[in-house]
Amino acid sequence: MMRTRIKLILEYDGSRYDGWQKQGNTKNTIQGKIEQVLERMTGSPVEVRGAGRTDAGVHARGQTADFRLEGEYETAEVMDYLNRYLPEDIRALSAERVEENFHSRLLAVSKWYRYRLWTGKKKPVFERKYLYQLEQELDLQAMEQAAVLLEGCHDFRSFCSNKKMKKSTVRTVRNIQITQEGDELILDFYGDGFLYHMVRILVGTLIEVGEGKRRPEEMSEILQKKDRQAAGFTAPAEGLCLMNVEYGGRDK
Repeated sequence: MMRTRIKLILEYDGSRYDGWQKQGNTKNTIQGKIEQVLERMTGSPVEVRGAGRTDAGVHARGQTADFRLEGEYETAEVMDYLNRYLPEDIRALSAERVEENFHSRLLAVSKWYRYRLWTGKKKPVFERKYLYQLEQELDLQAMEQAAVLLEGCHDFRSFCSNKKMKKSTVRTVRNIQITQEGDELILDFYGDGFLYHMVRILVGTLIEVGEGKRRPEEMSEILQKKDRQAAGFTAPAEGLCLMNVEYGGRDK
């Protein structure tokens, strides 16, 4: 029988979902919703794999997923069906056929996450679900000094919430950009991969630097300690968005 593996680019508002990954105790996940629609279309179960297992409440503008369908399907047909029956807060942006050995998570070479903060008194009405409100100005120069120390290849165990993590916690953060646009502060993280809650803990730690609660130089000490208690708080989910996933030459 003919098999079709499809690579999908998605966007979603994660506000009302229990994260990307399908779980036994809830049916309210992004992966679960997509699989339900594909099963309805094909009449058989379909496993959807995502590049980033975004947490509950986290959003995506460029999540990559892939799945295999038994039989011959046109990508336009699949995308149209998904967008017709998916909830209004999940949307397929593109679909393309890929080789059978494509894996959206294992073959990803780079991910871009964005965290948005609001330092003003009240969040804009139409952006309120995507901003974490601080209501205070931060020391951007100190935050940028700290960010430089977090860039590069390090053991980020101190920035991981999974205490039972047995796999390597070494990751490469290629670049951290901090941009102020009026009352909005944007933190962009580019790296080869991120641990459980890693970006949100990095944000929380940088916020504490911006508040003057930590010195920029402490970042090196936090990395060396390899202890979650050494780093800052975990910033709330609503400010985080997976912007893009990049692949090398083996993605097709």
